[in-house]
Amino acid sequence: MGKTPLRLADFGATHLVGIGGAGMSVIAQLLAARGVAVSGCDRDQSAAVADLVAAGIWVEVGHSAEHVDGIDTLVISTAVRADNPDLVAARAGGVRVLHRSEALAALMAEDRAVAVAGTHGKTTTTAMLAAALHGGGVDASVAIGARLSAGASGAHVGAAPVFIAEADESDGSFLRYHPEIAIVTNLEPDHLDHYGTVGAVTQAFEQFIAGMPEGATLIACADDPGAQALARWAAKHVRVLTYGTTAAANVPIEIAGLTLRVPTDPGVLASRAGQGLTEIQLQTPGAHNALNAAAAWIAARMLDATAAGAARGLAEFAGAERRFQIRGAPGGITVVDDYAHHPTEVRAVIQGARSYLEEHGNKSGRVIAVLQPHLPSRTRAFAPEFAQSLQQADAALVLDVFLAREDPDPHVSGKTITDHFGAGFAGEYLADTQQLGPRLARIARPGDAVLLLGAGDISHLTPQVIEVLQREYA
Repeated sequence: MGKTPLRLADFGATHLVGIGGAGMSVIAQLLAARGVAVSGCDRDQSAAVADLVAAGIWVEVGHSAEHVDGIDTLVISTAVRADNPDLVAARAGGVRVLHRSEALAALMAEDRAVAVAGTHGKTTTTAMLAAALHGGGVDASVAIGARLSAGASGAHVGAAPVFIAEADESDGSFLRYHPEIAIVTNLEPDHLDHYGTVGAVTQAFEQFIAGMPEGATLIACADDPGAQALARWAAKHVRVLTYGTTAAANVPIEIAGLTLRVPTDPGVLASRAGQGLTEIQLQTPGAHNALNAAAAWIAARMLDATAAGAARGLAEFAGAERRFQIRGAPGGITVVDDYAHHPTEVRAVIQGARSYLEEHGNKSGRVIAVLQPHLPSRTRAFAPEFAQSLQQADAALVLDVFLAREDPDPHVSGKTITDHFGAGFAGEYLADTQQLGPRLARIARPGDAVLLLGAGDISHLTPQVIEVLQREYA
């Protein structure tokens, strides 16, 4: 995957299959903004498709071989199956076919590139870095695989020669990126459907670091064992800056609730004594988000963002879509929508919810977690760990598995997780999603937080949940 990226000038007329997806829609916007003639198709009409059409990009709902007539380049993601009509026609007609990561690599190649990688926190950290750079006077180009909670797109073409991108490791495609700066927020086993073994996951991150250019810098979280081990390995290849609350970090930070204290100049490592500190009041709860903000701060300062401006940008950052996104407070019950789909992420969001309730004076408020597992393979691999994480909540409901790109497994369901709950824990498997609202109405009470968790379509249930809770506590 280390070949030289194609130049944007060589793309010609470009068609994106699945253009409404979170990552694909961002790439479509960036390509169009850089002068590439872009079209696309998607299975369904969606808000993202509507936004693309409004921006002047031709989008067809449905797939057809006719879409590739006159096309020079077809862009696909891993989710596009081999029998997709657009893809079949493109290959039969000799049309260039690129993975979306190759298109993103071409966009990044013309600027100073920053890639944000890690098992968890990539989207939030990339968005935080964008906010810190913007606040600090650096108008960077941005590619984030989600909208911001304020409704802004995850795509931006900036005037500065800096490009920051979320680097997806799920299918190994991040190996196509060769950034000047890489952030690794953490490193844990995941995506074993692709990698097969834990060792292969680690090896992929090592290949990612080894592919960075001479003089590059790795920014890694010392509080995470996997990232810290990667940093030790990487030291013979690149400059390494580690951050965290542990004594092992060479950029030490302090976290107290929503307050983050970071060295004003994180590049000064020779002596910690006398270093000035910058204090930032964050809006996003949880220690994991404070760590994400610290990584963004270090990268922003390395890219010449002003300290005051970068701090202001982070303080004003309200979050990315579906990353602890508060969707409403019906009857005094806080309803949170979050993309968490790995046991560590589930645990972090639950802990963040407790912190949020305490910060808002609801120390007696309970946390009720609702998880829609994502992929049969992930559910099967991590069922005991999911159960352990969910039991950090006061109660939990587990829905059926969202299949995404996988076929059903008759031996895997939400019950695969709930079977691991301990005796006495208020958790259950709920197969009928139509019963979610009524079930929550019987469990939740004012002052509680309800978390809707998962990378599937669980967010579509949010209006139903809010309506039922509002009616119950009106």
